[in-house]
Amino acid sequence: MLLSRTAVLAFAASLALQASSQQQTQQDPTTVGKLESLLYHIDRMYVDDVNKQQLVDAAIVRMLEELDPHSIYIPKEDLEEVNEPLKGNFEGVGIQFNIIRDTIYVVDAIPGGPSERIGIRSGDRVLSIDNENVAGVGFKNSDVMKRLRGKKGTKVEVKMARKGEPAPLDFTITRDKIPIYSVEASYMAAPRVGYIKVSRFSATTMKEFREKLDELKAMGMQDLILDLQGNGGGYLRTAIEMADEFLGDRKLVVYTEGRTSPREDTFSTKEGRFEKGKLVVLVDEGSASASEIVSGAVQDWDRGVIVGRRSFGKGLVQRPVMLPDGSAVRLTVSRYYTPSGRCIQKSYEDGLEAYQQEKRDRFANGELTNLDSIHPQDTMKFYTMNKRVVYGGGGIMPDEFVAIDTTQSSAYFGQLVRKGILNTFALNYVDLHRAELTQKYAGVEAFRTTFTVDPSLLSALETQAKTEGVEPDADGMMRSKDLIALRLKALIARDLWDTSAYWQVINADNPVDRSFQRALEVLEDDTFQRLGMSR
Repeated sequence: MLLSRTAVLAFAASLALQASSQQQTQQDPTTVGKLESLLYHIDRMYVDDVNKQQLVDAAIVRMLEELDPHSIYIPKEDLEEVNEPLKGNFEGVGIQFNIIRDTIYVVDAIPGGPSERIGIRSGDRVLSIDNENVAGVGFKNSDVMKRLRGKKGTKVEVKMARKGEPAPLDFTITRDKIPIYSVEASYMAAPRVGYIKVSRFSATTMKEFREKLDELKAMGMQDLILDLQGNGGGYLRTAIEMADEFLGDRKLVVYTEGRTSPREDTFSTKEGRFEKGKLVVLVDEGSASASEIVSGAVQDWDRGVIVGRRSFGKGLVQRPVMLPDGSAVRLTVSRYYTPSGRCIQKSYEDGLEAYQQEKRDRFANGELTNLDSIHPQDTMKFYTMNKRVVYGGGGIMPDEFVAIDTTQSSAYFGQLVRKGILNTFALNYVDLHRAELTQKYAGVEAFRTTFTVDPSLLSALETQAKTEGVEPDADGMMRSKDLIALRLKALIARDLWDTSAYWQVINADNPVDRSFQRALEVLEDDTFQRLGMSR
């Protein structure tokens, strides 16, 4: 019975795809005839009523799973939310929030947004929205977004509780266009070294990126650390434009090719903003797709040093296909290749589950902690411009490997993070001490070098955690003390300043992942010369 439903609805999906294509192709009459006939008989003869829409959706999902891991179906009701991070903006009130213990906390008021302009700040707790109580009533993220988002120019009444205020605060927020920033952080990491962290490749990424480059140059930047760790990708065109910032004129950035898509080469232009100066790109097992296009081009042209761990390994290009009911499919149409000819797509022959498990397998196999655990195939060798060996078929291999230190992880630290206790504690701490902290610390660097998470603060954190159901764990605290203290310090910095402050604290003192520290070392030692890079 299940096979019959799937087959019928795969036919329905096929018809939808055909109808949306500008150039329709002739279907195999034997296949179409079988499925069409079965659909007819189920409609006429099947014993029970069926929800055709649900069956169609299930069939499309199952059919795409037979193709590759990145061809996906997006229902109509989810399409806007899925596309939103890549569009670069939405309309709403402009706050980032977390729901912790049935309380809606403002994590940040987006700079320049309507909430920030009227004085809403991190740590505020939302009590009501348009006179509807939202505290302690089981609201989900989707419930909050449904009430706060809306057309530009419309108003929403919000009541907030704030530490130190004797009564709730009433705000009238006029909704507006809210930017979704993809450049998460930028600052001067050393006197001549700039740092930029890019979290996704969206429609607005290059505008943000170029602005940050110009700002850092004005501050004396000569060398750059580009952080693509955890960046899962985005628009192919944005990745090409970013690589173009680093490469000279008429250099191959990437090429794509598929069964029905002829090879298409894309070259850099002469407009790059950072074609001179040392470049280090940070990648890890979460860096995928567009991140790998940028790091692959930089590596193949010997333009910069790749530092970190082997990237995810996604070398497939998707194209959106709209279906008649407003839903969509992101259909894989080609593979992309780095300038040396590498396709870095990892294998998906063992099915979706094995593909999704692969990142965890890397940890189990010791790859994230030991370079010797990585065994690239000799058949996948390629060569950079300076004849260095690089590998394809499973992500970008870094030039400089940096292991993860797992010795400080513990179940206790995991609970503090997952239950939002570190976030909440930091927000409450800043609420109580904001004036004192801003007066004492003139800026992020002063805070980073002199603020200490002392034993009394950790003890207060343990007490707070216990009230929220996380029992004290002396061994866990001892093992993860430095990691907990660093994360708490970074969260306090974020609540005092911004997300750049968070990364400024985390990067400089991270005991678990020294990729950033290694990047600084690479810029000062002989790595560039050793790899044949004169810059």
